[in-house]
Amino acid sequence: MPLDEASITLLLEEMVAHQQAKVLKVARELIPDATPEDIRNPQDFPQLSTDSLFNYEDGILTGYLSIQTALRNRNKA
Repeated sequence: MPLDEASITLLLEEMVAHQQAKVLKVARELIPDATPEDIRNPQDFPQLSTDSLFNYEDGILTGYLSIQTALRNRNKA
């Protein structure tokens, strides 16, 4: 199955959404009432910023978001 720009964009959006849910799930194991906004600012929560699993999953999310940004910027040029 050939991948065109639209299908790559959709796939990446799905990957980001899945990873955001995963990061929030890990965060809620440490802080039960954590919100999506909280995971965008983990430095405000020592339990998150020092947890290796949270940092690993958050790092994957950061990588996906970086790819998404790079592709959007490339398409603008």
